[in-house]
Amino acid sequence: MAKKLGFGLMRLPHIEENGQSRIDMDLVKKMVDKFIERGFTYFDTAWMYCNGKSEEATKEFLVERYPRDKFTLTTKLPSYMLKNEDDRDKIFNEQLRRTGAGFFDYYLLHDVNSNSIKTFEELNCFDWIVEKKKQGLVKTIGFSFHDGPELLDRILTDYPQMEFVQLQINYLDWENKGVQSRACYEVAKKHNKPIIVMEPVKGGMLANVPQEVEAMFKAYDSSLSVASWALRFAASLENVMMVLSGMSDMAQLEDNTGYMENFVPLSDKEIAMAHRAADMINGNIEIACTGCSYCTVDCPKNIPIPKYFSLYNTDLQERDARKGGWTTQECYYETFTSSFGKASDCIKCGKCEKMCPQHLEIRKHLEKVAAHFEA
Repeated sequence: MAKKLGFGLMRLPHIEENGQSRIDMDLVKKMVDKFIERGFTYFDTAWMYCNGKSEEATKEFLVERYPRDKFTLTTKLPSYMLKNEDDRDKIFNEQLRRTGAGFFDYYLLHDVNSNSIKTFEELNCFDWIVEKKKQGLVKTIGFSFHDGPELLDRILTDYPQMEFVQLQINYLDWENKGVQSRACYEVAKKHNKPIIVMEPVKGGMLANVPQEVEAMFKAYDSSLSVASWALRFAASLENVMMVLSGMSDMAQLEDNTGYMENFVPLSDKEIAMAHRAADMINGNIEIACTGCSYCTVDCPKNIPIPKYFSLYNTDLQERDARKGGWTTQECYYETFTSSFGKASDCIKCGKCEKMCPQHLEIRKHLEKVAAHFEA
């Protein structure tokens, strides 16, 4: 039986040199070696990950270093790059070149939602991906999804040839009115589709929970990390075949592979604790951003939206804990604005909100960030 932990290649460790950021290939290679050594094989990349460098990096740290039958590789077709039907093959062939993989074990239509579905259907991408499987260039076909249960039900009804669906599932979003993790999970289960889980730790948010939540988890079992509760919650769900973790350092990889190597599902009591943690956390988070950076792809003002939201969330929690005073987030914000657009530079074009998997009201949130840091 395949182990349920997958290595998400969106948040790879980086090195900052001379004002430039690059993937720390030496560290990634060590992490990949440890991952495979412990019996895990699944790697998930995409065209846009790591500022467009993830697929090529995968060739260097994985494909060129291991036999093809020793790993499982997944990538995705981005809708925002599709202008005509010829673009489908252009992108796919470039992904084969970038990765050097020869074929993809899993291939997805990336970020299917109420906006992108129009492009995917107009350009016959569902039929196209089936053809790629017939050609032997893809072994298993599916799509990642960021929308509501009604659209998911319609897609799985209209395209039963899709073999799996990738959903955002974590205990914080389980009853979230925007993400609707539980409702989407139930639709996939109704159609008997295997589920790959993305964002189980919600961009790292569930690894850095409020103190009272951490205390609750540690009182129950001090040997388990806070993050482990989030991954194990997702992996315990019926029909979940794989849980992706965007590991960015060796400590995270050691921790995740440690408890997932011989995975034990959560008990009913532990599931109830996870839901209790969600109630507690929801009282502390202002902007529920996962840091995927899809919103920044076409931002005309080059605003690093997820970075600002993260600083804002952290600053609110720190100020609340410290009862005010200066915080390091102020310095970080000022540093970012020397290279990127300020939150107040937003022209409210709305491109970011069309790309946001979390359905956040980004323009309104940027106003709050600007008022908070630029006053």
